[in-house]
Amino acid sequence: MIRRPLHSEDPDRLYIVTGGRSRADESRLDLVTLIVSECEPAPGMQSEHVRILEMCRRPTAVVEVSANLGMPVSVVKILLGDLLDTGKVTARHPQHTGTGRPGAARLPRPEILKEVLLGLQRL
Repeated sequence: MIRRPLHSEDPDRLYIVTGGRSRADESRLDLVTLIVSECEPAPGMQSEHVRILEMCRRPTAVVEVSANLGMPVSVVKILLGDLLDTGKVTARHPQHTGTGRPGAARLPRPEILKEVLLGLQRL
């Protein structure tokens, strides 16, 4: 079976994949949140959910899931929300530092993130 990436030129397909939903709860996931599968795919699951469960057997960042699926992050966050709600995946947020700033996360430097993004785009 050939799996072609979805692109923004295919809005009807994205509408179907998300069940018509256009927004995810932005407070639940960010680009660097790591997603981990908690179960194996089950018969009858939506194909995008199956692919997410397969690729997230090891911790995988939301941005990587998006790149691997070839789908916009906004759509992937909706799909991940479905899997989170049913306990099929868990989300691991970046660890907090002892910087004295409440909620300050230890994130990679912007230059590193740009390099990762460029590398993913070259794939």
